[in-house]
Amino acid sequence: MSLWGATVITNLLSAIPWIGNDFVEFVFPSYITGLIYFIRDNIEIISYILDILMIVFSLGTIGIIRVRALRGAKLRSDEEKSYALNIPYDFLAAFVGLVDGDGYIAITQSGVYIRIDLVISLDIRELEMLNYIHSVLRVGRVNVYPASNTVKYTISRTDLQEIIFPLLMHHNLLFLTINRINQFNLAYYILTNNILYFADIPAVVPNVYVLPLTAADYVSLPFFLNWIVGFTVAEGSFFIKANEDACFSLRQKEASGAHMCLFLAFLIVFNTTRKIESKDGHLSFVVSSKKDIQTVVNFFSFNGLTPLMGHKLSQYTGWIGALKQSSRYQGLNLPN
Repeated sequence: MSLWGATVITNLLSAIPWIGNDFVEFVFPSYITGLIYFIRDNIEIISYILDILMIVFSLGTIGIIRVRALRGAKLRSDEEKSYALNIPYDFLAAFVGLVDGDGYIAITQSGVYIRIDLVISLDIRELEMLNYIHSVLRVGRVNVYPASNTVKYTISRTDLQEIIFPLLMHHNLLFLTINRINQFNLAYYILTNNILYFADIPAVVPNVYVLPLTAADYVSLPFFLNWIVGFTVAEGSFFIKANEDACFSLRQKEASGAHMCLFLAFLIVFNTTRKIESKDGHLSFVVSSKKDIQTVVNFFSFNGLTPLMGHKLSQYTGWIGALKQSSRYQGLNLPN
């Protein structure tokens, strides 16, 4: 008999008036009865512990950690890795979207060796946002470059091997732009095959992940909506035209047509008949009708998704304020 089955039977028997508990103790040996009662009374704690164990054992290191890459640091213990359980899935999905839009996985030469970093480089006004992301992920470092008015969040090879890549793969989160998924596939190949020297990197590597084939395939991804939030932080814009049209746009380099299905997926998510624009090597999704603007507001304010961050959140807040003052967009359901 399974423990779950025994628990159910125990609960039924113990519910018998007057004799229930005594009958349970007669039917089951005392040590089994005690164990079942303990599990039943502490099921939430036990479930939480099991979740931690599942995360710890599923976050296996990708490839071999080389002493040279540690730079004097120590490998994380399983207990130290368990904090990853507390990182919300929605946040991680948005982080992947942000990297797809404004980040990159740099595979560069360091002497004769290979260096791998995940980098997000932004305007210095996004310092607070990158510090927040760093505080949640607990890996990498944030550096400010006043001369160029930029800030960079860099996650090193070891942290990618131990935490970030295993965590994304555990949740089946994948990059959705052609450059980023190719960078990930190459980095994964290097790590899993323990390639040491930059000169040994092959010109072509097998794909760990491939991009969805259709717009519907993108929409069916369980993380896609939160991915759009992160992608919006990187590549989105909320603005008011001179003619007082309110607009929301998403823009990305076309990459030889590889991203068309992705942008067609935006049409499905935002339930619009607008056409995707292709100009100057970029694809653009832009909406401005009253109906479409309400759909955009519903998506970012009433969908229960992870919230916008940084400057894009400030831009969205100001945009909502402008909508409230607009005679054209009166009657929309707007957040307070």
